[in-house]
Order: sequence, then structure tokens, then C-alpha cells
Amino acid sequence: MFKPTSLPDLLSADVDAVIDVRSPAEFAEDHVPGAINLPVLDNEERARVGTIYTQIASFEARKIGAALVFRNAANHIETTLAGYPGGWRPLVYCWRGGQRSGSFTWMLREIGWRAEVIEGGYRSFRRLVVADLYDKDLAQPMIRLGGYTGTAKTELLAKLRARGVQVLDLEGLARHRGSLLGARTEPQPSQKAFETALAVALSGFDPARPVIVEAESSKIGVLNLPPSLWSAMQRAPLIEVRAPLDARAKYLAEAYADILSDGPALREKLEPLRKYRGHATVDRWDALIAAGDQVALCHALAVDHYDPAYAKSAGHLQAHIAARLETDALTSEALDTLAARIEQTVQTISI
Repeated sequence: MFKPTSLPDLLSADVDAVIDVRSPAEFAEDHVPGAINLPVLDNEERARVGTIYTQIASFEARKIGAALVFRNAANHIETTLAGYPGGWRPLVYCWRGGQRSGSFTWMLREIGWRAEVIEGGYRSFRRLVVADLYDKDLAQPMIRLGGYTGTAKTELLAKLRARGVQVLDLEGLARHRGSLLGARTEPQPSQKAFETALAVALSGFDPARPVIVEAESSKIGVLNLPPSLWSAMQRAPLIEVRAPLDARAKYLAEAYADILSDGPALREKLEPLRKYRGHATVDRWDALIAAGDQVALCHALAVDHYDPAYAKSAGHLQAHIAARLETDALTSEALDTLAARIEQTVQTISI
């Protein structure tokens, strides 16, 4: 029985594989990073056994469940696991380290593999994530990267990471670009999966060096930042990036080309803003959509919506601004230069 005492302890376990035997639906919601899903009960089978347990008899549910578990486990051994040699060391877990993982681990051991069960199963792992994100203050020093919409902050984070700077890309983890038009084709992860990704990312940072994070709000799409992270971000000094409006509009048109090319969907996203920006403004946006002038649309969206919103929030940021860096262009070459300047600036900021 393997009993992890911290998230790094679990993530660095000396095993050959981590196997999640829960149903596909459970696995999809959240799982130990790197785990493979070998369900011993699929979604329908798990629901069926649970119904029998609550409505008929626990003994009948255990009997039917056992038959299904061993049948499915045998199939995994004959297929997915067929090529593994003796001495292979998998770490197995289910919801709470009970019958599903116990039964599968017993079979693996009988074959000769050195299988272990995570004590407490997924619930133990989830408790470690919650402990890191909710039960203590975040000690990691942070610096926010801010600026008006369209100043290529996400691309700058990628360039900073390539330079060896520690970066926490919240929009990447949340699979959302963090604005009204920020939804991507792929759905956002569950809140639990997002928190897992956050906890794993934070656990991998050097605590002696600052982490650069974009100056986001406390919510990215439908996902909420844990209070400890949000508090650390609010306290963090800020590097503000500035660029000309024309350059930002051009950059936005390229970065959001997938969103801007779908006129009907774009109109639907902008329609709720009539309440805040007025009918005349939204009608003007609709006309630019119809004309297919994406750069002009991005220019108008910045002037009418994004910039006023940023200016309104800038009041809270003023006291935290440690540096302002300006760039005349947002080309890849210009962003390379700006990333180098940001890296140098980070070294001068006292945290």
C-alpha cells in the first residue's frame, strides 16, 4: 500500500506506470497526472451496480460487480498490458482505494507484477491538491504581466518560458483566452482538473525564483482561481506592457482569427454587450462583422469595450506597477526583444 504524504511525493513515486481503474467519466473529470485509464467498470456498469446496491441488495451488487470487474480486468491483461515484462511496477487507484483497485492489484500481483495500491485512492490525491491550493498560503513569489488587451501577453509568456523564466500560463491550463471572445474549440477542463494542473505546475517551481503570471481576473471562462493563488496574484508587483492601438488591433485580428471568421457565432457572443455598451455601438460592430473587416472590428472592440474595462480596473493596479515597458510593434521579432527586456526587469524587482 502506497501512502503519499505530499503531491510531489506522489508525482515522483518510483513506479513504471499509474493506473486509474475508475470509470471513464470519473477519469475524464480529473485524475492523477500521467495516469492511464483501465476501467474495471465502465460508466453504464458502474451506474447499474450502484442502482442494485441501493435499490435491491448490497450482496447482489457485490456479486454482479465482482463478475464485471474480473471480466474487464482480464480483458485489460490480455490486451493493453499483454506486452509488459515480469517485475513491472504499476501503481493502481480507484475512488477510495477499495474493491476496484484492490481486485485489479491482486490479479496483477498473482501474475507476478509488483503492483501497489494508492491508499485512499483518488480521494487521497484530491486531498493533497486541496491542501496545496486551499489550506495554506501560497509562498511562491509572483510577478504579474499586465497590459491592455492585444499586447500579446500570452505569447510573451511563451517567449519568457523559452528563455528559462518560470511562467504560470493560467489561460493555457484553463484552455481559455480569458476574455469575452476567449473560448476555444476544445472545452475547458473541469474545476477539479484545472486545480490539479495548477497544483502540479506550482509544485514544480523553484521557490527561490519568481513566477511570471498574466494579470488575470479571479475567473477564466467558467473556472475559478483558488483563493490562495488569487491573493498571491493581487499582492504581486506588476510589469505593464504598452503598445499602439493599431498594432494591438492587428495582433488581435491574427490571434482571434478563428473566432472572428464565424460571423453568426461572433454576433451571438457580442449581443449581451448591448446592455453595457449600447445598441449603436453593437450595431457598428455588427456592420464591421458583415463587412469582414476584422482589423477594424478589433480596433473598435478595443476602443469601445476592452480598453474602458482595463482602464476601470487600472485603479487597483497603479500601486503595484513596478515597471512599464513599451513596444512600437507586436511582431515576433519585437516580442523577442520585449521578452528580453521583461526578463531583465524581473531581476530588478524586489518581492
